Amino acid sequence: MTAVTREADVVVVGAGLAGLSAARRLRDNGARVVIAEARDRVGGRTLNHPIGDGHVVEVGGQWVGPGQDRILAVIEELGLGIYPTHNAGRHLFEHRGRLHRFRGRFPLIPAPGLGEGFVALKRLDRMARTVPAAAPWQAARAGEWDGQTVETWMRRGVFSAAGRAVITIVCEMVWAADPAEVSLLHLLAYIHAAGGIDRLIDTDGGAQESRVVGGSQRIAVAMAARMPREDLLLATPIRRIAQTASSVIVHGDTVAVRARRVIVAMNPALSGRLTYSPQLPTDRDLLTQRTPNGSVIKCMAVYEAPFWRDNGLSGQVIATAGPVKAVFDNSPAEGGPGVLLAFLEARTARALASGTEADRRAEVLAAFVRFFGAQAQRPRTYLEKDWAAEEWSRGCYGAFFPPNTWTAYGRALRMPVGRVHWAGAETATVWMGYMDGAIRSGERAADEILTALSDEPR
Repeated sequence: MTAVTREADVVVVGAGLAGLSAARRLRDNGARVVIAEARDRVGGRTLNHPIGDGHVVEVGGQWVGPGQDRILAVIEELGLGIYPTHNAGRHLFEHRGRLHRFRGRFPLIPAPGLGEGFVALKRLDRMARTVPAAAPWQAARAGEWDGQTVETWMRRGVFSAAGRAVITIVCEMVWAADPAEVSLLHLLAYIHAAGGIDRLIDTDGGAQESRVVGGSQRIAVAMAARMPREDLLLATPIRRIAQTASSVIVHGDTVAVRARRVIVAMNPALSGRLTYSPQLPTDRDLLTQRTPNGSVIKCMAVYEAPFWRDNGLSGQVIATAGPVKAVFDNSPAEGGPGVLLAFLEARTARALASGTEADRRAEVLAAFVRFFGAQAQRPRTYLEKDWAAEEWSRGCYGAFFPPNTWTAYGRALRMPVGRVHWAGAETATVWMGYMDGAIRSGERAADEILTALSDEPR
C-alpha cells in the first residue's frame, strides 16, 4: 500500500458532477477537500467533443429541462448559458416502414395499437405517483411491482405489437435497457423522481428542452477551476478505502490521502470494484452486484448545414423498428454546422458494439438517408462514443435496477457505511439518473458529512 501523502477533511472519489458539487458545497462551508479522479479530465459522464471552428458537441450527457432546478441554478451561478434544443418544424415517426410527419407530442395516425401504447404510458404515470422516489420499497405494491420486469407488465396489459413498441422505445431511450431487464418498480420510481412520464420523454417542456452553450462538460470544468489545482488529482484511480474509528485512508497507485470522511461519487457497479477495509455490509455489497449500467452508443453525423430544416423538419425522429429509434437535431447554438444525433441503445448497442465503427456508421447513415434523404449519406464527419467501453463508466446513461433489487437492497443505496458516503446520479431522489440528480446527490452527501463533522472533535 502507498504511504499517506496528503491530509484533508474529506476525500471525494470521482470528479463528475456529483463529486464536484459535493466538493463545492464542502469547501464553501470551510472543509479541506481533495478530489481523486481516475480519468485525466473532469466531467465523468459529460464530455465535449470538438467538431471544428470552435464548435463542440456532447458525446455524453447534454440536456437540461424544466424542474431541474439545481443544475439550472449552478449553470447560472457559474456564468454559463443554455439554449433550446431545436424543435421547430415537423417531427418524423416511422412505423411499419412508412414515415409520418407530425407536430406536437404524439403522431396522430390511424394505428390503434399506438394509442394503446400511449394510454399505457399514462397508466404507468398514475402508478408512479404511489411510489416514494426516496424509498420505493415502501410503496404499497412494492413487492408485486419489484417482482416483475417492465416486459412482464407490458405483456399482461398491452396487447398490440405497436403498443408494446411504444413502451419498448421509452424504456430504451430513458434507461438504455430492454423492458425484460428493468424492474417495474424501478421504472415507476424513476418516473416519480422526474415529475412524470412527460417530463422524461418530452423536448419542449421536458428533460430534452435545453442544452448548455459550449457543451455540458463546461459545468464540470467551471466547478473544477474554482478548486486549488493541487487538490484535484487527475489520472489517479482509487483502489482501496480503509477506515478506522477516527479516520479513513483512500489509497491510489501513487497517492494515499487520510481524511475524516470520504464520498464515493461513482455509479454503484464501479463503487463495488473498490476494495474496502473493513469490507462493506452484505446489503451494500450485494446491491453493487445487482445494478448494471445501461448500454448506449451515441452517434453523430456532422454536415455543412442543417439541411433538414430547409425541408420543414425538426430533425427529431422516433422509429418503432430498426437499430436507430431516436434522432435529434444536435446542431450548435449558432445553427451550424448541422449535426444529427442517433442513439443505439440496449440490445442493439450490445450487438453493434461487437462490430466495427464502419459497420455502425453504415447503419446510422442508412437510417438518416431513410429519414432525411440522400443528402444525409455524406457527412463531413462521423463520430461516436460507446460508453460501455469506457473504463471508468462501464455504461450509460446510468445504472438500472433489475427485479427484486429495490425491495431487497435499496435501503443501502444512500446509507453511509461508517465514514464512507455515497453520491452519484443513481442515488438522487429528484431527477434520478440525470445531471440534475448528480448535482443534488453530491450536495446531499456533503450535507451529511457537514453534519457529521460538526458533531466530531477535530
